[in-house]
Amino acid sequence: MHTHSEEKTPSGDDWEALAATFDEEPDHGLGDPRIRAAWAGRLRRWLPGSPGDLLDLGCGTGSLSLLAAEAGHRVTGVDASPAMLDRARAKLAGRDAEFLRGDAAAPPVGGRRFDAVLVRHVLWTLPDPAAALRHWRGLLRSGGRMVLVEGVWGTVSPVGIPADRVTGLLAPLLAHVEVERLSGDARLWGREVGDERYAVVAVS
Repeated sequence: MHTHSEEKTPSGDDWEALAATFDEEPDHGLGDPRIRAAWAGRLRRWLPGSPGDLLDLGCGTGSLSLLAAEAGHRVTGVDASPAMLDRARAKLAGRDAEFLRGDAAAPPVGGRRFDAVLVRHVLWTLPDPAAALRHWRGLLRSGGRMVLVEGVWGTVSPVGIPADRVTGLLAPLLAHVEVERLSGDARLWGREVGDERYAVVAVS
């Protein structure tokens, strides 16, 4: 989410209530073809070039899952909200995708490993980001990549997680960590933004 009216992290009930209108945000539903194309282009650069197994954590209504599936990836999405998952399953009906209810910090995927772990606007909500990143690192195959889209929103009481904190946490875990600033690309958000928005792409 990029509009935060309160300081606290949304609870499970909040996400359930938000599911019905979640896709109305331009960068959530990706209903505008220009916004959709902007995200698709970024994902093509961030994700592995050949089709692989992708884990979308905190997948919400599945908008990024759908773009990944359209690029040929086999998608496993995880979210704590049944209402979000219902929308994601409908959005990706007929595609090579499955959606599981569970905690993004400790997804219910057993011993499976993935070519990419994709996480958008989730890390900032977790009580222990360092532990989550360590766990996600263990879900990657050799040569796999972790793609984190995060930011810091708001001016009076900002919420989020700054890029330098994320890169500091990832540095001991993954050999190659890059930050891509996203604030300047209005096509991604449907409007001009002035806060910190970025992607971190780290390769194992």
